[in-house]
Parts: sequence; structure tokens; C-alpha cells
Amino acid sequence: MPQDLDEVGAVEAAELALEAIERLTRRQPLGVTSLSPTDEGWAAEVEVVEESRVPSTANILGLYEVDLDAVGELVSYRRIRRYARGRTE
Repeated sequence: MPQDLDEVGAVEAAELALEAIERLTRRQPLGVTSLSPTDEGWAAEVEVVEESRVPSTANILGLYEVDLDAVGELVSYRRIRRYARGRTE
């Protein structure tokens, strides 16, 4: 199915998700950890430094879920998890 000219692709959606989280939280995003298309646009998960500590291995990170519409506009976001850097589930 061809993409509409106004719709964003995966790379642009990831960049927009990073920018939105940085603007909304005023925190440093580390990167997009997942990105998938939805019926309405894109769903991304963005990892963010919530608290910087010394050493950096003690940083507290947050994982945010970001929903964008087909043209890349922010629809919603929420923090879904908070954890110490290097901790696994």
C-alpha cells in the first residue's frame, strides 16, 4: 500500500518521538528502543535519563511510550517503567 505524501516513515517517526519526549520531560533521551506501525500512525518506546548519578552506571532511566499519528503529530505519551541503568527484568 503506497504511503500518503504527508505520512511519516519509520526513521522520521523515531526522530519525532525523541524530540517530543525531550520537549515534554526536559530530560535527555538516550534513544528509541522500539518502533512499530499502528492503524493510526506509530508507537515508539523512548529511553530517558531520569536521574544522573556518579558513576553513570547508577543512573535512573525511564521508558516512555509515545504514540504519533500518521503525519507524526504527538497523540499521547506516558512513562511505563523506571529502573536503574544496567538492570534487567
